[in-house]
Amino acid sequence: MTAGVSAHAAALDVEKDQLKLGFIKLTDMAPLAIAVEKGFFEDEGLSVTLEPQANWKVLLDRVISGELDGAHMLAGQPLGATIGFGTKAHIVTAFSMDLNGNGITLSNDVWQKMKANVPKGADGKPVHPIKADALKPVIAQYKADGKPFNMGMVFPVSTHNYELRYWLASGGINPGFYSPTDVSGQIGADALLSVTPPPQMPATLEAGTIYGYSVGEPWNQQAVVKGIGVPVITDTEIWKNNPEKVFGVTDDWAKKNPKTHLAVVKALIRAAQWLDENNNANRAEAVKILAKPEYVGADTKVIANSMTGTFEYEKGDKRDVPDFNVFFRYNANYPFYSDAVWYLTQMRRWGQIAEAKPDSWYDQTARSVYKPDIFLQAAKLLVEEGKSKEADFPWKSDGYKPVDNGFIDGIPYDGHKPNDYLAKQPIGLKGDQKIEGGQVVGG
Repeated sequence: MTAGVSAHAAALDVEKDQLKLGFIKLTDMAPLAIAVEKGFFEDEGLSVTLEPQANWKVLLDRVISGELDGAHMLAGQPLGATIGFGTKAHIVTAFSMDLNGNGITLSNDVWQKMKANVPKGADGKPVHPIKADALKPVIAQYKADGKPFNMGMVFPVSTHNYELRYWLASGGINPGFYSPTDVSGQIGADALLSVTPPPQMPATLEAGTIYGYSVGEPWNQQAVVKGIGVPVITDTEIWKNNPEKVFGVTDDWAKKNPKTHLAVVKALIRAAQWLDENNNANRAEAVKILAKPEYVGADTKVIANSMTGTFEYEKGDKRDVPDFNVFFRYNANYPFYSDAVWYLTQMRRWGQIAEAKPDSWYDQTARSVYKPDIFLQAAKLLVEEGKSKEADFPWKSDGYKPVDNGFIDGIPYDGHKPNDYLAKQPIGLKGDQKIEGGQVVGG
């Protein structure tokens, strides 16, 4: 490194050098753990304490109160908070932590009933992706028997909620609506979705309280290891290379600590690079780090099941899913406006956004929360310091990905036209529709 570059690198005079960052015990908190363990935060002049949080609501509340400087967040959390769904606060993100990483698991009993409707390949194994069409008659039977079909997801604005809803709806199953007076999300539902904290999912499934769930790792693979459930689909099969978690801070914190924010993003970019470099060569080491009790605290075999490029569906049916966890490639860390808009469309689709909004509103809201300019500033510094490659970042992006055809229902998504996208969904609010008195009304 030249003297000039070293001087430039040292010029980031952080406003705050002691930080406390929150996370939930999931595999995709990995960039935070790696940035600590590999000294990437330290390289930026930061002393970082990572603190596991009880659940997503507590995590968000503590970021808003200032008890935490920032946190590993659900992609929908900064958006939901900023528009005032649930807790109202302006949260921003300049770093998307990963792509993919979730799955949908069903109880053994439900899977056995559903399996009869799933096509088999020449090897006798189920053909993937498994569509929710195969679950529809099972849910109809439960309904006929007077049993509610209960499923778990991690939080109302979680990717897991929207992916589970997307999958169910693509098979003609209504996952229910929210309204300003009923935030259960179960209005008119065929499957009743409710919140279950991720680490409690397997036990709740085993107890029979829920018949299935949508969650991140290692909690799908835990069901396989315990022999209590079968993951039927991964989120990359529902929406290929979907954004998952983000690193979130309050807008006020970002404005007060711009250099500290840049330093954190720089360290996280380096951690993400490390996790994906040389065809995931570092993943085995990452698994050992994540297995530590202060991070995810799950068995190494359970974490490795998905983290090292494979995924086990039915016990013994382990398949190659090289992109199950993506931390850097495919511009995973760039906070695309089009990703934010997709989450907002799902909030509108299911009634969390009660009234119709023009396309311009979606764009403005995305820009108020997602901060690609800060991300690129951090990336530029890393390139100048010789720690990152210029070719690895989308310098000329307008923040919108091209039209995306990677969804299980084949409906193309154009982030510039959110209302057109909503209009194409067979189940869900569109146009001026809203929920009144437990019914969909309007045109």
